[in-house]
Amino acid sequence: MMRYVNFDAPGGPEVLKIAQMPSPQPGPDEALIAVEAAGVTHADVMQRQGNYPPPPGASPILGLEVAGTIAAVGERVTRWRAGDRVCALTNGGGYAKYVAVPQGQVLPVPEGWSTIEVASLPENAFTVYDNLFTRARLRSGESVLVHGGASGIGTTAIMFATALGARAFATAGSTEKCEACERLGAAAAINYRTSDFVAEIERLTIGRGVNVVLDIVGGDYIARDLECLALDGRVTCVAMPRGRLIELDFGRLFSRRAAIFASSLRPRTSQEKAAIARELEERIWPLLPERDRIVPVIDSVYAFERVADAHARLEASAHIGKIVLRW
Repeated sequence: MMRYVNFDAPGGPEVLKIAQMPSPQPGPDEALIAVEAAGVTHADVMQRQGNYPPPPGASPILGLEVAGTIAAVGERVTRWRAGDRVCALTNGGGYAKYVAVPQGQVLPVPEGWSTIEVASLPENAFTVYDNLFTRARLRSGESVLVHGGASGIGTTAIMFATALGARAFATAGSTEKCEACERLGAAAAINYRTSDFVAEIERLTIGRGVNVVLDIVGGDYIARDLECLALDGRVTCVAMPRGRLIELDFGRLFSRRAAIFASSLRPRTSQEKAAIARELEERIWPLLPERDRIVPVIDSVYAFERVADAHARLEASAHIGKIVLRW
């Protein structure tokens, strides 16, 4: 039997509790990971609230990113062996002592990174890399505006963009969060509570605008994102807490020769996720042992028994970086 985080019905953080169930067994193409730490994501919160059901066939247990040790492998697994230290993007099931993960979604623990530190990485790394560099085609020498710069997605985007040669700007909701963004490499951070980010981007870029906007807000922000774009600019949206329905001036879209992308990571196939993992291992993972341009940004660490407190902190938006659970 293994321990895991369960909830009987959707609700607030208080519905989360530790329960027991049989351990999963790896399928032919899966690695079974003995979980030591797991990242907390907004997707976990939405699923707990009843607003983000897992895709068909995925584990109903919360948790999309883990770090630990390979405990067993399926018969068709070729790379991983029992005892390997790894992190992984899961298809669910990370809030448990053991989780079975498709082998292509598993990555090695970078040299010099602890289990807790690397547990903060997979979900953000897959999301940011795919949206910034594959979909929005951010290139060295270009610029990007990152909304929610102090979030897990935001801090990762700032570091990945600057590490690969782009110039990053960010928005955040307090002076403390703006300062954190700048310490991580943002050329400037804009407090959206006290300043108009559209006007600030125009000033900071001397009227040129940015090449890419990474939006985790949705709603009315999308129209304002278009005002921030340079010619041939791109907006890539990964979340929509401000709403799904938007009103756009297509004249502005045409005048900027702009494009808008939207994507969701969790429903995608294991093959698609494995392709992102290969890109990460080629372009991002070699930079991690330096702990220079890309560093772990951990807000707080909670024992799994305090998972309700971890979810409450995430929902309060008081965090800078990632919240991590550990057994």
